[in-house]
Amino acid sequence: MRDQIIQMEEYAKEHNVPIIEKESIAFIMKFIKANNVNEILEIGSAIGYSSILMASVKEDVKVTTIERDNERYMECLKNVKKCNMQNKIDVVCQDALEVNLSGVSYDLIFIDAAKGQYTKFFEKYKYFLKPGGVIITDNLKFHGHVGNRDKIASRNLKQLVGKIENYIDFLKNNDEFETKFYDVGDGLSVSIRKNEI
Repeated sequence: MRDQIIQMEEYAKEHNVPIIEKESIAFIMKFIKANNVNEILEIGSAIGYSSILMASVKEDVKVTTIERDNERYMECLKNVKKCNMQNKIDVVCQDALEVNLSGVSYDLIFIDAAKGQYTKFFEKYKYFLKPGGVIITDNLKFHGHVGNRDKIASRNLKQLVGKIENYIDFLKNNDEFETKFYDVGDGLSVSIRKNEI
């Protein structure tokens, strides 16, 4: 599988597809192992890089991953098949805000999709957490832009960074969840319900 992972890293570089930083996925894989995580929901598959690595941690890990971009969805399916993970990874092609789930719950929900929608994703999917389950969010430093909005020239980028900063405030002030922030990769947060700590 190592060859496939390297191929995916090269493909992402070549086609400018953002994939999770190595330090961040290593942190999450360690977390899966240490906390006996079995059921994972990932919002934002891209080409399947992180879902394949998460699913590879141990035998009983199952991942459902959601991707709205058709080209990336097809690439993700291809990579899942190449890594022989069809039984462990379920890929859904839809906008995560429009997916209807019922009768499912997860040990870990990983948010790594449209950054402007992070709060909406969190609010929608928190109901699908198992007791003791966590929500992990990636890209909270956003390449060093977060906290440095005044230095950004582009209006769109400024707005996006503003949304990430609002999301961080939302996490910090959330009465329901306790969130820890980690200076790993591009910035990660781990949120767990307060009554379960």
